Amino acid sequence: MPTRLALTMLTLLAAADLASGDDPHASARERMVQTQIENRGLADPHMLRAMRAVPRHLFVPSHLSRQAYGDHPLPIGHDQTISQPYIVALMTEVLRPRPEDRVLEVGTGSGYQAAVLAEIVAEVFTIEIVAPLAARARGLLAELGYGNVHVRTGDGYGGWPDEAPFDKIIVTAAPDRVPQPLLDQLAPGGMLVIPEGEGIQQLVLYTRKSTNGPDGRPIIERRDLLSVRFVPMTGRAGEH
Repeated sequence: MPTRLALTMLTLLAAADLASGDDPHASARERMVQTQIENRGLADPHMLRAMRAVPRHLFVPSHLSRQAYGDHPLPIGHDQTISQPYIVALMTEVLRPRPEDRVLEVGTGSGYQAAVLAEIVAEVFTIEIVAPLAARARGLLAELGYGNVHVRTGDGYGGWPDEAPFDKIIVTAAPDRVPQPLLDQLAPGGMLVIPEGEGIQQLVLYTRKSTNGPDGRPIIERRDLLSVRFVPMTGRAGEH
């Protein structure tokens, strides 16, 4: 893994390339969007623009940068992975992010999903339980100019109560079932996407309706999307 100085220099060079339009990874990123995302039926213009904009190769270990735009996840250290581009795009699209949204992410990892969301929404609050990953993501996101991303080191099971409610919540690690604190922190009309289960999991979309039920409790609708495989959620989630 590169040193912090090397990482900063790589980031500055990449930012300069992006600003000048002379990005050597632009063609690989365009192929990624066309072949892995658009050809599979995803079409939200905000999501597509974000996937074209974020330099994914900076969010993986330097020795894997040539594989950054491939159709597969990659290891990022500490037994964690960066999801394949299609899954990042899918989870982004199903949340229907809007420019005014405030989004909570549980499982910062490399910071890539947070960067994609930050290209679209007003603010992203992201929590990572692995301290070295949180520190690296915080530094990289800041160096790339994502001032609307707030990174916290800690257990995301309980969400981020001080900043709740959230318009959208995205979880990038799999608990056995959705943590109740996350559902409680959804704003009326809000949406939460999360992988659930052990082994092969189910990607699930929860929507909090704008009105409550007869008992006064929020109405939460559930929709199963597809089978996925994510790293397990640790911390309090592992105790249930």
